[in-house]
Amino acid sequence: MVERDVLIIIPARMASTRLPGKPLADIAGQPMIVHVLQRAAAAQLGPVVVATDAPEIAAAVTDAGGRAVMTRADHASGSDRVREALRLIDPAGHAQIIVNVQGDLPTLEPASIRAALQPLADPEVDIATMAAEIVDPLERTNPNVVKVVGSPIGTDRLRALYFTRATAPWGDGPLYHHIGLYAYRSPALSRFVALSPSALEKREKLEQLRALEAGLRIDVAIVDAVPLGVDTPQDLERARALLKSSR
Repeated sequence: MVERDVLIIIPARMASTRLPGKPLADIAGQPMIVHVLQRAAAAQLGPVVVATDAPEIAAAVTDAGGRAVMTRADHASGSDRVREALRLIDPAGHAQIIVNVQGDLPTLEPASIRAALQPLADPEVDIATMAAEIVDPLERTNPNVVKVVGSPIGTDRLRALYFTRATAPWGDGPLYHHIGLYAYRSPALSRFVALSPSALEKREKLEQLRALEAGLRIDVAIVDAVPLGVDTPQDLERARALLKSSR
């Protein structure tokens, strides 16, 4: 995997039902989107671009020395926004691996981004993602914690069989908290966004099931910890406390 073949795209929009305008929320003196941008750049995998429909987000990114691209406002998902951004940024199709990093993960470790790409060393893998072992017993039954069910295929790696909000798999053994970062081979991304939402995707409200139902292979890198996702005002205060203490 050559570094110039990897492109990291961070989709970001202002509309959020629980925390409107969250990409620009101040955390330790910087907008949240800038923290994510800096952590993605620190992974040193390739160029990093923020894809947004909001001029305010684009301005914050460029003011911080980053690159932003304007995309349509009517996208149904971050994956669709990433695909449009890819066409604008790389019309010749040079990028072989496209990494979709959520814009609300300000504590994401650069090492975790690098780890997430490791399954793509296997040419049979279409999409790579990551997960961490659940250590909090309450998360085992929390439907907001998405679990990945997979077959172990070596150290710190699973082949994904299913993603669910239920407690799964049953029986003794670890459960894994899925982390919503995806690394796509370029053809897999194109195929994925062209698919209609699948039956299980609509039932579980999990976009990645569309890929599995279509026969795309997803492998999962196991990392040490789950980064804090900022979805509520309480999450934002936690992020502020964490990043204030780390500076």
